[in-house]
Amino acid sequence: MKALVLLADGVEPLEAVTIVDVLRRAEVEVTTVSLTDSLSVHAAHRMTLVADTLWPSLDLDAFDAIVLPGGGKGTENLLADNRVIEAVQAFAEAGRFVAAVCAAPTVLAAAGVLNGCRATCFPACAQLLGNAYDDAPVIVDGNIITSQGPGTSMLFALVIVQQLKGDETARDVAARLLTTFN
Repeated sequence: MKALVLLADGVEPLEAVTIVDVLRRAEVEVTTVSLTDSLSVHAAHRMTLVADTLWPSLDLDAFDAIVLPGGGKGTENLLADNRVIEAVQAFAEAGRFVAAVCAAPTVLAAAGVLNGCRATCFPACAQLLGNAYDDAPVIVDGNIITSQGPGTSMLFALVIVQQLKGDETARDVAARLLTTFN
């Protein structure tokens, strides 16, 4: 299984790194992509992350899931990038997994893929999800996976593992991380 993790300037580093780490522990092939013309991404909290690749080199059809870490400025940059909106729509229409955490589920709302779905996000962004919003740490609705923020990132990543690789793999990774997963 292959997952694409989008890194926009301003991304919340705790979310991005947790997602990548947990998925790789589950032997999901993860590719991080910078949305700028540099592999270096200026994350929140004066941190720099280095992406695996740049957008022009991607073959979006090669991935089973697209994952959007949040962060306020990071989400603004995701929303402003038409490539992101189009990719989210393409993944959703194809039935591939679309996952977003923190403020990033607002990108899914803007892309129109939450219609008829339940979803969650950082509570301050709830109104932007409209009727889709539900207050829960992580929600899976079909191929859409959403979560609330930095503190729910590990559970979010484990749920992505569960969806991609099954319950047993998710429980095994959780046990190795000394956390629980039901």
